[in-house]
Amino acid sequence: MPVTVLLVDDEPLVRAGLRAVLEAQPDIEVVGEAADGAAVIPLVRQLRPDVVAMDVRMPLLDGIAATRAVLRTVAEPPKILVVTTFEDDEYVYEALRAGADGFLLKRARPAEIVHAVRLVAEGESLLFPASVRQLAARYGERGGRDALAGARLTEREAEVLRLMAQGLSNAEIAGKLVVGTETVKSHVGTVLAKLGARDRTQAVIAAYESGFVAPR
Repeated sequence: MPVTVLLVDDEPLVRAGLRAVLEAQPDIEVVGEAADGAAVIPLVRQLRPDVVAMDVRMPLLDGIAATRAVLRTVAEPPKILVVTTFEDDEYVYEALRAGADGFLLKRARPAEIVHAVRLVAEGESLLFPASVRQLAARYGERGGRDALAGARLTEREAEVLRLMAQGLSNAEIAGKLVVGTETVKSHVGTVLAKLGARDRTQAVIAAYESGFVAPR
């Protein structure tokens, strides 16, 4: 089954460019487009995309608010890939905190666009970990919110979280720890559950904001 994608951007040229790049791939299908975040929820419910490529800044409903709305109201929400002009924008970090799974630069090369969509759809590694780390260092809350308080991670779970923060996939973590991939998947699932995180991105942001992992 192909990865299905919904494109959300107020610039028709951006949507056309993304569609051309993605539809050139045999394993990716663009199932719809929207020009504003306000149209996202009905389209998600109708089309059930695997991934939403969501612009951050739109005139009626921006990507941050649209991300929150999708995650709050859709029972089985899609992965959300924020599309942005500047990777160090505070809006990008707020979108990630709101529940987006990663971000994509509008100037990215075709191969990078395809890789980002596939990686976010798989959900087994962190997209652009260095950039997420830099955003956390610049915009992450400190001191007032310990996102890991009460999580009671075991030593192995804490180790897995640190490796997740480096952007390692389940297979790469398994290689580092010399365990099976299924064991890593189990640990990752437990870490997400204990942190109340939707996915790896949310868990890693929580780790940075709590000071458990130090941005460098």
